[in-house]
Amino acid sequence: MHMSEPEFERTVTEAVRSVPERFKKALSNIAITVADEPTDKEYVSMTHGDGELLGLYQGTPITQRTTGYAGVLPDRITIFKGPHERICATHAQMVEQIRKTVLHELGHYFGFDDKYLHSHGY
Repeated sequence: MHMSEPEFERTVTEAVRSVPERFKKALSNIAITVADEPTDKEYVSMTHGDGELLGLYQGTPITQRTTGYAGVLPDRITIFKGPHERICATHAQMVEQIRKTVLHELGHYFGFDDKYLHSHGY
């Protein structure tokens, strides 16, 4: 399934907008970006060379932040376009997968690990 860059970015933005307000209010010092593909280093470090890397959270989860955290560069969530295109067969499937990926990476921001997120469908 192919999606244009503007449409992909819009879909990511819509996924962020769909997050319940109480969680959006808790977002601080975080940037959400899109990229075509993960770098080789990101891919290998996060997938161990196996599977697709749909998104990546880089930063300090809010559950681990201390008072010394202020002034640090923003945490970053990157949503990767290419891997989404490779695993999704339809437009509807891609929109839903982007939403799930955004929620999964925001889950890491809130301190949840992969085991917890996968067990809850993210």
